[in-house]
Amino acid sequence: MKSWLLLILSLATLAFARPAQADELRPGYVELTQQDAQHWRLVWKAPVLGGLATRARPYFPAFCTQSPPVARLENAALVAESVLTCRKDLAGSTVGIAGMDGAFTDALLRIAPLGRPVQAARLTPHNAMVEVASVPDSWEVARSYFVLGVEHILAGYDHLLFVIALVLLLTRTWTVIKAATAFTVAHTLTLAGTTLGLIGLPQAPVEALIALSIIFLAVEIVKQDPAHPRLSERIPWVVAFGFGLIHGFGFAGALREIGLPEGDVPVALLTFNLGVETGQLIIIALCLAGIALLRRLKPAGLRPATLAASYAIGITASFWFIERMLG
Repeated sequence: MKSWLLLILSLATLAFARPAQADELRPGYVELTQQDAQHWRLVWKAPVLGGLATRARPYFPAFCTQSPPVARLENAALVAESVLTCRKDLAGSTVGIAGMDGAFTDALLRIAPLGRPVQAARLTPHNAMVEVASVPDSWEVARSYFVLGVEHILAGYDHLLFVIALVLLLTRTWTVIKAATAFTVAHTLTLAGTTLGLIGLPQAPVEALIALSIIFLAVEIVKQDPAHPRLSERIPWVVAFGFGLIHGFGFAGALREIGLPEGDVPVALLTFNLGVETGQLIIIALCLAGIALLRRLKPAGLRPATLAASYAIGITASFWFIERMLG
């Protein structure tokens, strides 16, 4: 029992170490925008990783014909644009993505008809088709972007490792909550500001700084000395707020990859951020529970386990930093 208790945190962090996709939320994306009574602009975005680019294609009714797609490679995704000519209205028909079985990513569908509200849906390998609604469900955008927010914090490994490192550094529930609140407020500000076009930073240096923030926390954990608290321990909410501003730009980059539904930007932005916070709270709760369990069953093992996890986090983040600096 002692062995697995000592290694539980380090193994958990190593399970998330996938450097090449550290902060990339890359779902597929299908957009249908009506041009006139018969013509729809079709945009199909399929990430190279995850299986969509090679396995899947947009699905539309048989009464529609598709022009030859114009394709390009953009940010590790295949983007193809074409025009659908449909003999009748799409309302009541089925659209979606064919061939999602076996893919390892989800997709977003956005349908923008003339004179009717935009319809949005989240497609999965188990639910890859939807019916075009005459009156779209106003809550569908909120549900879809909330789930995407949760998925991003759980699958956006650099943000995830930052939160884990923050918990390992502070360990005490209320201290963690205060620091996490400061982190939340900060990244909400930059996420909203960037998404609404008020502020912005190039994505490449942002991603490098995010990796550097994780390295900083890992070093702070390793150098902890109860007799001489470090800056990150004395004012953790200030440190968390500063790094939260940087991570907010990262969240905004992910949201740009997904796209925001026209006319529903405030709802999508709010629910995406709520999803991020929900995922973050899940991770904090799990980490605190693991620390509490280890502290109760084997108090002497807490520091070795924390150090092992910190070295794993620091090594992973260092690799990301070098990779991102080299481009």
